[in-house]
Amino acid sequence: MTNIFDRDLFNPPTTFMGIDYGHDLTDRHAAVLGIPYDNGTHPNRVGARDGPRAIREASRLIRRYRPPDADFDPLERLHAIDCGDVRLVPSMLDDAEARIEKAVRLIAAASATPVCMGGDGSVTLAQLRALAAIHNNLTVLHVDSHTDANPGEGRPKATGNTFVRAANEGLIDATASIHLGMRGTFYDPGIFDKARDLGYGLIPYDELRRRGVGDVTGELKDRLSGRPVYLCWDMDFFDPSCAPGVCAPMPGGPGAEEGLRLLRSLAGLHFVAFDINTVSPPHDVAGTTAQLAAQVMYDCLVLKCCEALKS
Repeated sequence: MTNIFDRDLFNPPTTFMGIDYGHDLTDRHAAVLGIPYDNGTHPNRVGARDGPRAIREASRLIRRYRPPDADFDPLERLHAIDCGDVRLVPSMLDDAEARIEKAVRLIAAASATPVCMGGDGSVTLAQLRALAAIHNNLTVLHVDSHTDANPGEGRPKATGNTFVRAANEGLIDATASIHLGMRGTFYDPGIFDKARDLGYGLIPYDELRRRGVGDVTGELKDRLSGRPVYLCWDMDFFDPSCAPGVCAPMPGGPGAEEGLRLLRSLAGLHFVAFDINTVSPPHDVAGTTAQLAAQVMYDCLVLKCCEALKS
């Protein structure tokens, strides 16, 4: 068979920020993984299944150096690779969860940090199952305008009760985990009380705004220091003015500057996985949400790179 491949002539398929595509994780310290899934049951918005594609496209606008604090190439230092997408069928949740869990566990077991992009909020539970099998006393830092710990007993597989299921399955240490950024309206009363009853800490957005990023991240570092941390970052944490293309937009949130400053201030924690989700391209405006999500992913890689250098 004639091999016509020529690196000077052919480009590979679009990957996150142009990194290598493949599945050999030898000496790879970070692996990007797309999870093109949504339940197809949201009452108003379906489309997060296309989130990974949109984020990869938008990532072409992200440069690799961020002076003065990150004037280096984190992708090169981490030897990052893009493993493509989990092969699944949106709305077939049981099969998708099994496939997501297997894919994430393979990455984490190879000592590479999964950097996953969804997909709606239902992609998180399978990732937690995979990470809990590898890391003892797993904790979650969940940044979102919702708790995703809704009562939901009548909807056992709804996207809004992911963290009820995670706590009930014993996947995480809920008493050390925390929800950050909640605001706006909810379907049921007692939403915050439900999360607290499960053991979670809560910092609503009004509190974050009142106390400031520095004070809040100081508390987070005290709470999570030395623990394996799973960062779940829902893009509707941002105000819809800068992130309109999400599954459940909620006005009154932080702008891009405040949100990214919060993320960058988390340096020093021991992150074992990153989960960036709910980008919904059919509802995006000029790709702004996807581009912001690509920036969030880049900044997550910077956090992991700084952690690796420190160790």
